[in-house]
Amino acid sequence: MGTTSCRALEHALGQGRGWVRAGTASADLFIVPGYRFRGTGALLTNFHLPRSTLLMLVAALAGREVVLDAYAHAVSLGYRMYSFGDAMLVV
Repeated sequence: MGTTSCRALEHALGQGRGWVRAGTASADLFIVPGYRFRGTGALLTNFHLPRSTLLMLVAALAGREVVLDAYAHAVSLGYRMYSFGDAMLVV
């Protein structure tokens, strides 16, 4: 899943029911390192802007050092960053 789907799922699961039901809601969840994920085991996402909330979410799942290493690798090989095509799988 991507970061938006991740936030929506984690918000729904964080409501204490342990399950998700159909409906509409607003997810104002801010996921940072240290967050305990309830329903997300992997992300398929692009390389986000430094210091962004989306990058914080990725670092919360993968770990700060893993994300820094992935970005260094991507920059060294000329990956297209942000919303321009290249992505990473975080498990």
